Amino acid sequence: MCVAELGVKYKSNSQVARVVSENWCAAQMYCPACSSDALTAAANNFPGVDFTCPACSSVYQLKSRKGIIGRRINDSGYEAMLRAIRSEQVPNLLLLQYSSLWSVINLLLIPSFFFTESTIEKRKPLTDRAQRAGWVGCNILLDNVPVDGRIPIIKDGVVTNRTAVRRAYSRVSQFNELKGDVRGWTLDVLNISRKLNRQELSLSDFYTFEQHLQNLHPSNKNIRAKIRQQLQVLRDMGYLAFEGSGRYSVLR
Repeated sequence: MCVAELGVKYKSNSQVARVVSENWCAAQMYCPACSSDALTAAANNFPGVDFTCPACSSVYQLKSRKGIIGRRINDSGYEAMLRAIRSEQVPNLLLLQYSSLWSVINLLLIPSFFFTESTIEKRKPLTDRAQRAGWVGCNILLDNVPVDGRIPIIKDGVVTNRTAVRRAYSRVSQFNELKGDVRGWTLDVLNISRKLNRQELSLSDFYTFEQHLQNLHPSNKNIRAKIRQQLQVLRDMGYLAFEGSGRYSVLR
């Protein structure tokens, strides 16, 4: 369905885009986390939440834009996002890209448990001339989200089968069982294995990202030991197989 079919007249383009895309999702979206074939618009007193699942109570935030979904997505206040991540209150994120003709090009789902401190970037404070002078926002860094956590619902105008979407969500839901601080490390190391893009990997491959991980986790003073620990976690989760002598093979 074309997004424009649900459109009405509003004051600004951004207001049009938000209302029309929300109407489209209310009419077309389902819950990837369970078997519910509908989402319900959230009440206005739930900041950052646009939809809830009437069956499993999963919550979703929708962000829409015309044009390519870039590597950085503007989000809320930095401190508020940190608190949400640390308290595990981040909603699942739906990223919708629409065309100039108001048709959906891409719709991407990022499960809530893929948001860690490594996935957000602190922006510069607003200047003194701004209405909210001094306010500090954040960006979501999509490159820091492993490809496993970027689930396509619509890709290049082609709708992914619901069963496939739900299967992909279910497959990664085991990360939700990890505690927040551990999960952040596990996902960072998983992301490295995806970026290396090889079937066979070695410890030395991961060690080349030591400084990158140090930047993400400045308080940790033993990065290599942490890498080895997380490789064991990923092995136990079925993402890697240990082949001996510091060598690993990718299973998924």
